[in-house]
Amino acid sequence: VVWVAIADVAAYVRPGTNLDREARAKGNSTYFPDRVEPMLPERLSNGLCSLKEGESRATLAVRMVFDKDGRKLGHRFHRGLMRSQAKLSYEQAQAAIDGETDDATGPIMETILYPLWNAYRTMLKGRMKRSPLAIDSAERRIRMSPDGGIASIEKRVSLEAHRLIEEMMVQANVCAAETLEQKKTPLIFRVHEAPSQEKVFNLADFLSTLGKPWNKGEPATTKRFNKLLDETRDGPHAEVVNEVVLRTQMQAIYSAENVGHFGLNLDRYAHFTSPIRRYSDLIVH
Repeated sequence: VVWVAIADVAAYVRPGTNLDREARAKGNSTYFPDRVEPMLPERLSNGLCSLKEGESRATLAVRMVFDKDGRKLGHRFHRGLMRSQAKLSYEQAQAAIDGETDDATGPIMETILYPLWNAYRTMLKGRMKRSPLAIDSAERRIRMSPDGGIASIEKRVSLEAHRLIEEMMVQANVCAAETLEQKKTPLIFRVHEAPSQEKVFNLADFLSTLGKPWNKGEPATTKRFNKLLDETRDGPHAEVVNEVVLRTQMQAIYSAENVGHFGLNLDRYAHFTSPIRRYSDLIVH
């Protein structure tokens, strides 16, 4: 049983209010290397709709049930309050699972962190069977100098803790799409079309220069892309193959028409998990 609780932003931002009109005009929070221009006022974005350790927060939560093979059996949405036991960084949570606990993680290992990781490892079985696109593209973090220049650009380390949260959020987003479809409610989907024939042909031409065969007539699937990425992962061309496979993909967009999500290999997907910084997610709420 997995609970994903998201700030109940829609309880504060009602349709047609000044808050709603301002959020719609901005569309999203805008992130710069050294600051953010929030979609909603700081009183909400950094206060009432932001987790604070030991304080209760209004949430819209989904309770999901998975079987031992990671297949979702059912879900249900709830409005309620949650009180955070500890506000941990990804690095902190990962270190605790790896055996390096601290004053914050030590007391919650048995009650929270071990059950959390065990649930993820069960869900991972379902993810692996689904075989979403597994591009290994490192994120970069820009560090600013005091005078406003760029001090350094660093690779972000990818942790299992990141993937845990990602998969739980993905499943919550699937639940949102399924529930609203069942209610026959118009909604904005997050969609990602399969690569165009032209892009696949260009990929095949590129791979031929590396001696990697790709039949131009075969359909593009996430499993086929993942097979290519696995075959080249430890070789000298791993980084460039990752980049070219990424460029072969279409851009994910928001749409009222559901065409599925190719990269995640999902039939329906609606962003539910970032209503404080994406107006499209707020519409779903």
